[in-house]
Amino acid sequence: MKVLVIGTGYVGLNTGVVLAYLGHRVTCLDLNMEKIDLLKAGKSPIYEPNLDTMLTLAYDHLTFTTDYDEADISTTDVVFIAVGTPSNADGSANLEYVRQAAHAVGSRLNDHFTVVVNKSTVPIGSGNWVGTIVRDAYIESHGMKPDQHYAIASNPEFLRQGSALYDTFYPDRIVVGASDPRAIDVLTNLYRPILNQDFTAAECLPRPEGFSVVPLVTCDLASAEMIKYAANSFLALKISYINEIAHLAEKVGADITQIARGIGLDTRIGPRFLNAGIGWGGSCFGKDTAALISTASEYNLDMPIIQAARTVNYQLREEIVMRVQDELKILKGKTVTMLGLAFKPNTDDLRDAPSIDIAKKLIQRGAKVRGHDPVAMANMQRQYPNLAIEYYDDPAQAVADTDAILLVTEWPVYKKLDWKTILKDGKVKLIDGRNFF
Repeated sequence: MKVLVIGTGYVGLNTGVVLAYLGHRVTCLDLNMEKIDLLKAGKSPIYEPNLDTMLTLAYDHLTFTTDYDEADISTTDVVFIAVGTPSNADGSANLEYVRQAAHAVGSRLNDHFTVVVNKSTVPIGSGNWVGTIVRDAYIESHGMKPDQHYAIASNPEFLRQGSALYDTFYPDRIVVGASDPRAIDVLTNLYRPILNQDFTAAECLPRPEGFSVVPLVTCDLASAEMIKYAANSFLALKISYINEIAHLAEKVGADITQIARGIGLDTRIGPRFLNAGIGWGGSCFGKDTAALISTASEYNLDMPIIQAARTVNYQLREEIVMRVQDELKILKGKTVTMLGLAFKPNTDDLRDAPSIDIAKKLIQRGAKVRGHDPVAMANMQRQYPNLAIEYYDDPAQAVADTDAILLVTEWPVYKKLDWKTILKDGKVKLIDGRNFF
């Protein structure tokens, strides 16, 4: 099939590369010329394990452009809108990039049947809104109403950053929401190799043993949109829950890692997302929980459970700073080394990363802050140039002659440090924010 992916962020680029690897003809469009130039040179503008390798393997089926006309939408079978939907000040999703993309697509549709897919995380009801924008743009461009030349669908993503390619090839499920059965047929055929698991797996991403058919969930637009928000909110709730339990465990002298294992073995609960620490960050949980609460408020509904999950999570950033202060007694003039800046390992993403709030709070209290991260330091320096962090390329140097070490992101490289030597005299305090050690 001929596919257009609008947006080359984590979702768009990983989706495009996987579909191209499966043999579809994929064009990736982004208005950021710098990103497109990198992709044309065979280099990924984002850090994601195995993405550069897969980009090379799929390159013959990929085209990159900044020009909608060059993308030739009029002959495209599937258009994925995978642009950013950042949060507004009130927690609602900013849909301006979605609106721009939908208008550009609608004005270029023709009599070739095309499925326009919302891949971006959008508020419930946005499918109908996108359909209206596409229709109006078509009428504006062609001077006539479209005659069943397109269909709108929702196909939410469930990708974990750091495992995005794996999650695309080997998903728990694929969700497709549409009112037009033709859209469901087209997307089912598009994803057929993944649904049937009959494609040849890449050496860098082998198929898990025993992994077979992938469930396909088909539903209406609103339900597909709701599935995405409900899933992320539940996972956020699960993390906040175990962190709240960790508070009590610390008071009574219990081991939260043993508690998490004990309850995680219950098949009704499961072990995933029960890692106590300094909470979640990233591009999804904070934004999606805020958007769900905002949507509910439009219907005069409260979401107290989801709000509580947010409250617990963001309080953790203050509490870990207080824990450092409890260890050092006085923060003014003390040196604190933060190991890890990205919101999780295997990514350079800093969106809603706990490290940012923690660094600001430490600096406000008079601490001198050092920082190290295997891949995210360049992003941190570029995005937060006024944040007074002293960056170190070598983690061993970062932890030398420091007063406290705060483990923020559980990168495997940090287990390789000579901790017996670092901590031998008891003067350096180690605060393990992820129960990593």
